[in-house]
Amino acid sequence: MPLPILALAIASFCIGTTEFVIMGLLPEVAADLGVSIPSAGLLVTGYALGVVFGAPIVAMATARMSRKPVLVGLAALFVIGNLFCAIAPNYWLLMAARVFTAFGHGAFFGIGSVVAASLVPRNKRASAIALMFAGLTLSNILGVPAGTALGEAFGWRATFLAVVGIGLISVAAIAWLVPSDVAEPSGGGLVGELRVLGKLQVWLAMLIASLASASLFAVFTYIKPYLTDVSGLSTATVTWVLLLFGAGMTIGNIIGGRLADWKLMPTVIATLLAMALLFVVFAKLGAIAAVAVAIVFLGGMLIFIVVPPLQIRVVEAAAEGPNLAATLNQGAFNVGNAGGAWIGGLAISWGVSYGNLPLVGAALALLAVAVAVLSQSLDRRAILEPQPAE
Repeated sequence: MPLPILALAIASFCIGTTEFVIMGLLPEVAADLGVSIPSAGLLVTGYALGVVFGAPIVAMATARMSRKPVLVGLAALFVIGNLFCAIAPNYWLLMAARVFTAFGHGAFFGIGSVVAASLVPRNKRASAIALMFAGLTLSNILGVPAGTALGEAFGWRATFLAVVGIGLISVAAIAWLVPSDVAEPSGGGLVGELRVLGKLQVWLAMLIASLASASLFAVFTYIKPYLTDVSGLSTATVTWVLLLFGAGMTIGNIIGGRLADWKLMPTVIATLLAMALLFVVFAKLGAIAAVAVAIVFLGGMLIFIVVPPLQIRVVEAAAEGPNLAATLNQGAFNVGNAGGAWIGGLAISWGVSYGNLPLVGAALALLAVAVAVLSQSLDRRAILEPQPAE
């Protein structure tokens, strides 16, 4: 792994741990701050909304700035935000600290992906982005379980202090290892960044990202009751099964980068079709525990196979000003996370059983396939159209 991309991966590990570790500490946070567990759960929602709304604001505010100082500043923002989380005296200040921290999330991954792609030859760009995102996937295997255990042993504030320590390492690594002249902003500045948002292919890529993410979260938001009620697994076993989900994400991320460097849109379409088929199998055979466990692993792998291709798709479609579009694409994934959870909950409220919930995910995956096929057909049409004479 090139050392500058390693620095970005360390930061993405810190960010991933920050985002997800709170879910394992909700009882401790709720008890310490005197709120209900559902209220503590809103700390997850607040972070997601901070990502969605903060991403474009930060990207536009930094459009004319050099990329390295922006990345150092965003990594430092996570350090400060997690420090505020660790010392927050009450629930609302903790919520404010979480939202403040999340403002840098989308911008870091958006700008970081542009920087990572610029550090390698064109035929290795998706793999470079996958390497940066490896920190995010590894956080689900290492950071979140370790952070949860640390919080249970020494209090939830100790977890955030540990993340501060990792964040300081990431700030130093980016400042030391990332070249100063890397991926300098386009001459068009903010106007140039906004102009590329008029491209249909940019929006189609973000729509695919949202639908793919929604297809997963419509099912996996409710994976614990599915595995206990339908598959018959114990609560303790589910915890270990979810580690397999993180392992699948890590493997899928690397596979996705390599496949996207080979055949980008065919990789996206084939993977989304595989997701739809996987969810149909989940609905039909999920009562068999071994099948359910395998599908959890494969679900994590498939969703992250499409992440590097879709990120590089946005970067390439918005080549004249990629930073804002790449940042918005991170917001698109988070919109899909929230939208999928809402759609899944709505389906359950309408009487869809946990056993049939994967069919909702399959339908969303097929919608993503339809958009991906449309996007690819537009590519082919553009190639076939004669170019105007000079």
